[in-house]
Amino acid sequence: MPYRLPHRFRPLAVLLATAFLACTPSRKNLGSTYRGVLISNIKNFDPALVQDQYSSMCQFQVYETLLEYKYLARPYDVQPCLASAAPAISDSGKVFVIRIKKGVEFADDACFPGGKGREVKAADFVYSIKRMCDVRTQTTGWWIFDGKVVGLDAFRKATESLPPLPEQYHPALYDGEVEGLRALDDTTVRLELTKPYPYFKYILAMPYAAVVPHEAVEYYREDFMNHPVGTGPFLLKEWRRGLRLVFERNPKYHHGFYPTEGMPEDSAEGLLADAGKPLPFLDRVELDIFEELQPMWLNFLRGNLDNSIIPKDNYAEAVTPDKSVRGDLAAKGIKLFRQKDLDLVYMCFNFEDPVLGKHKRLRQAMSLAFDADQAVELFYNGRGVRAHSPIPPGLFGYDPAYKNPHARYDPEAAKALLVQEGFPGGKGLPEFEYLTVAASNYRQMGEHFAQCMARIGVKIKVSTCTWPEYLSRLKQKKVQIIAGAWGADYPDPENFLQLLYGPNESPGENNANYKNAEYDSLYREMAIMQDGPERKAKIRRMQDILAEDCPMIPEIHRLRELLIYDWVGDHRGHAVLDAPIKYYRIDAALRRSRLEGRGK
Repeated sequence: MPYRLPHRFRPLAVLLATAFLACTPSRKNLGSTYRGVLISNIKNFDPALVQDQYSSMCQFQVYETLLEYKYLARPYDVQPCLASAAPAISDSGKVFVIRIKKGVEFADDACFPGGKGREVKAADFVYSIKRMCDVRTQTTGWWIFDGKVVGLDAFRKATESLPPLPEQYHPALYDGEVEGLRALDDTTVRLELTKPYPYFKYILAMPYAAVVPHEAVEYYREDFMNHPVGTGPFLLKEWRRGLRLVFERNPKYHHGFYPTEGMPEDSAEGLLADAGKPLPFLDRVELDIFEELQPMWLNFLRGNLDNSIIPKDNYAEAVTPDKSVRGDLAAKGIKLFRQKDLDLVYMCFNFEDPVLGKHKRLRQAMSLAFDADQAVELFYNGRGVRAHSPIPPGLFGYDPAYKNPHARYDPEAAKALLVQEGFPGGKGLPEFEYLTVAASNYRQMGEHFAQCMARIGVKIKVSTCTWPEYLSRLKQKKVQIIAGAWGADYPDPENFLQLLYGPNESPGENNANYKNAEYDSLYREMAIMQDGPERKAKIRRMQDILAEDCPMIPEIHRLRELLIYDWVGDHRGHAVLDAPIKYYRIDAALRRSRLEGRGK
């Protein structure tokens, strides 16, 4: 099940479902269909605009990248996807030469002559990256290449003078050479970095780096975002906004195979039984959309969904104190999956707000007034670790002994700081807006925050909106306090520390619009270092700066738990890989037997 939400900005809960099950095919005819869930409708299928994990998990069904994450192997690492082999890396890690697989074709589509998709060439990757970096696309992903590829920043600057879209989708500028981004021939891509970024191989596995055909962009023009044309395992067959997305097997997909390497326990659990077999195993994928947990939960219990997170109010009825599935659920073939996640739940302040951005001790006071431990129990059933910095457990730089002096519940200390800042009891402060997504559990989280702030005299108005509206307001900096979460794009602390890097301000991923010269300098130094004592020391100083400036209130690093039916085979959690649905297998006979046994 696609539990995670990527790189990826996401709301605080993951995996909700849809109530519109009248549209679901007869259970007797489901066959090899996987039925997953989304928390909200996605905005588009343009890789240049994939801003959140929902979009990422959908796009990975259709689009592919040069590299992809290994599904079973740990620690997390990447392997060739559209590349034919691992990159040849030289010049102290600055030059990547990547050969691509021959014979891989784009899906058949009206954008191609005769409707027949053509073979993927090295030039397609160069085009896709250039297009993503074109300022006219208004991409949210420039931050992954910003300053990293020789000549690419100059190319981006040059696009500012191009005719606006939709007048010119393939300008002559695209055909010019960028020194650090070249197709040496039809099957070879060469990338030259400005510095040896150790995590750059992970960037090549991100959805922003997916290959798209220029024919589709030019043919569909402004509507390209609604017509994905890729090389992935599935084709988008239906998109009923607000209701569901349906994907079907791509008949031209022949280059993906189930992994042959994994952990020792994978073999014992049967996860390597399909080693080396061609993918995908599924004929159809249905992703239903919900904005509330209870409809999802009820439909999961009825067998209408293949998996589900556990709503906080239903946790005790589903899971025993010793973390096993309750007997009545176990009898239905339901299993509990648990895994530490690489993520961060947090709140942040918009530094462009004239009050919040100016008064450091106000932010510190609000952090001290927030009862995060109570929130962890109320909204997560204690499933997670209290956060003291952006870096989650499992990544280099995480220190369980590190304590953020303002990441504790101390309302009296908070009141004292307000007095020092000239706002005794909150006097003189305006009412602040706390923005979150329109769902009952998110509103409850917001109300908890507001109650905490009321104890020190700070007034909070909780506002909700749809997920697309939420992202739009972030991009335009039209927020004061926001709640959100970030899941790892790649397993490196840089991916979390970049959330507060000045040049990544909105529409980038620095939603606090925070700028600190020392922090930014340390970030640039840390980003090109290999793990070691010197890198750890710089990370620790960055954590101290954030603790003092308080641009965000770190809340929790979550433990992932979900329930899944035993008819879903080859399921293994992954803290970075979004929606690894192509690896799943459905035992249709077992599902049919279990559902018919309930009299459904």
